[in-house]
Amino acid sequence: MLDLRFIRENADLVRDGARKKRIDVDIDALLRLDAEVRALSHRGDEIRSELKTRGKEIATLPPESRSRAGEQLSARKAELKEGDERLKGLRDELRGLHLRVPNVPAPEVPEGADDADNLELRREGEPPAFDFEPLDHVELGQRLGLLDLERGVKVAGTRNYFLTGDGARLERAVMNLALDMLSERGFMPLSVPVLVRYPAMEGTAYFPGGEDQAYICEKDDLYLAGTAEVPITSFHSDEILAAEELPKKYVAWSYCFRREAGAAGKDTRGVYRIHQFQKVEQVVICAADREASDRYHREILKNSEDLLEKLELPYRVVEVCGGDLGVPQYRKYDIETWMPSRGKYSETHSASSFHDFQARRLKLRYREEGGTRFCFTLNNTVAASPRILIPLLECHQQKDGTIRVPPALRPYLGGKSAIGE
Repeated sequence: MLDLRFIRENADLVRDGARKKRIDVDIDALLRLDAEVRALSHRGDEIRSELKTRGKEIATLPPESRSRAGEQLSARKAELKEGDERLKGLRDELRGLHLRVPNVPAPEVPEGADDADNLELRREGEPPAFDFEPLDHVELGQRLGLLDLERGVKVAGTRNYFLTGDGARLERAVMNLALDMLSERGFMPLSVPVLVRYPAMEGTAYFPGGEDQAYICEKDDLYLAGTAEVPITSFHSDEILAAEELPKKYVAWSYCFRREAGAAGKDTRGVYRIHQFQKVEQVVICAADREASDRYHREILKNSEDLLEKLELPYRVVEVCGGDLGVPQYRKYDIETWMPSRGKYSETHSASSFHDFQARRLKLRYREEGGTRFCFTLNNTVAASPRILIPLLECHQQKDGTIRVPPALRPYLGGKSAIGE
């Protein structure tokens, strides 16, 4: 969340940031609540001070004056109690509104309403030119025994699937390659919980506002995380790290769950938009230094680009526009990989920078000379499956019906150079 003092002192900037993100939030109402809370809190402090002073004075008063002084103290105590009760309600109301105030986007973030307005920065690789009629990933998966959608729906409902045989092996190969690559680059591997408590979802800014996308286990008051970003970034919540410990770099391979509420009729064919998937996620926790944060942002973006180059897949990088940014992001780059069946580049990675927005919610701090500061956080997908399997199968299909396996994946598949031979 944004610091309340920052909002007070930069109200117009915060309003314009919300406008740029197309997020409706009443900054004036928040400022009125904030002023009322501060005034009521100040009045309460004054009364407490008065009670403390006059309580000591009563013992020195003549007997005939003590009764009246006691009545006045009782009236002040009643006023304090009433004010404290009102203050609690106002603070809860203020916090609820405060949590919905979005991060101010970077000045470089382009204007735009949605992903159609994202700004292309560059393209890498060339989309394949086939000298035969290519198949989509569903047809390829069914012909080669890699994918079973019908049984996925039978067992678990719409937007579910089974990966079978070499399909399951290929997924594991991609995940292992991503995890090994990040481990070699100094990211500490974590095995993370996928069921998390509400504070982890609120702290990473998925709640409030994203509840309809989450699977909730009401009996245990737990939530299935939609990304390992949630448990990783929460790993050091309520902690004060030493400055020399930073940056912290983590990578995790986990199952992820999303309800895809509101996606009825959208991307229904295949495995582009599904409820359960696997993802290797990278997270950086660094000092509150804008230049360092920008550097790590480029680093985690490059990590994902390097994986796509190992997979020999064409892609493009886009700067995400204001209307396509979420509540917490300061700046975000998406990587979109070419998917022949869709006839376009489609999103496979999102590299986000948050500055201290998440850290303030999580109370994630570090100690430096002169006191403590909130950390900056960043994250990016390394690989998400089965979505990454769409371009992998479709771009590497061959005329004889087999799928060429890029050399980087072959050690994870027993040296196999093609699937379906």
